[in-house]
Amino acid sequence: MAEQTTQAHAPRAHSTDRRPRRDTKRRDAAPAEPKEFEELVINIDRVARVVKGGRRFRFKALVVVGNRKGKVGVGVAKGQDVQTAVAKATDVAKKHLIEVPVLNGTIPHDAEVKVSGAQVLIKPAAPGTGIIAGGVVRQIIGVTGVNNMLSKSLGSTNKVNIAYATIEALRSLVPREQWLNAPKTKKSNAKKEA
Repeated sequence: MAEQTTQAHAPRAHSTDRRPRRDTKRRDAAPAEPKEFEELVINIDRVARVVKGGRRFRFKALVVVGNRKGKVGVGVAKGQDVQTAVAKATDVAKKHLIEVPVLNGTIPHDAEVKVSGAQVLIKPAAPGTGIIAGGVVRQIIGVTGVNNMLSKSLGSTNKVNIAYATIEALRSLVPREQWLNAPKTKKSNAKKEA
């Protein structure tokens, strides 16, 4: 009995330090390389399929990817959990990238496109205006590299349809060099005057 009491009152070597020891640096971690595309999750929905035994729930993700240099893509995919759905949607978006013509930080001309019930109108804006857009359109334009633009979303409020309508509006843009009556550059005007 005397031995038990001496063991119970014996001081512990680490009694004051109760926090677990954390290593602040990882030795095996490689330096992170910068990603080429920025990924942005716009929306996640829980969807159900009705089967004989009840309902089967899955997740549907809407993701936009862009490199802020004129490339952008939108993807929609379903998965058993949120991470799977987002990963699948990101892959779909990367496979369907489009090139957006950017002229002085804005788009070259206005465009209006209707996809299903959603209608999106986009217009160029003067420097310093910023991106004036709501919700889905703002997030998509944010990863394209366009800094000044006006937009209006008309019709349906379905986020997937608005995203597809925005992508179609951006796809319909024609670069200034390909316009039929494109204004001549200063050099060509100087030759005419001489």
